[in-house]
Amino acid sequence: MTWELFIFLFLAASALVSALLVVRAREIIHGVVALATCFIAVACMYIMLNAEFVAIVQILVYVGAIVVVILFGIMLTKREIMESGD
Repeated sequence: MTWELFIFLFLAASALVSALLVVRAREIIHGVVALATCFIAVACMYIMLNAEFVAIVQILVYVGAIVVVILFGIMLTKREIMESGD
């Protein structure tokens, strides 16, 4: 087993586990952290494929912008509204 294969399998497993955590998370903040972890793992796989530009765009757009938008949405949502949905 080469190092590249080991690193790729680790990144793929971390992306899958974090994607499952996004779906299974009870707290929204935990889901957002898992989503950012999944995006970073995918960006690292892009780097392994020598697609550095795509990896940079992945990090800037998805990790930077989407996660920040979700966090702002969470912060601006009233807590009473979120608790009444349970």
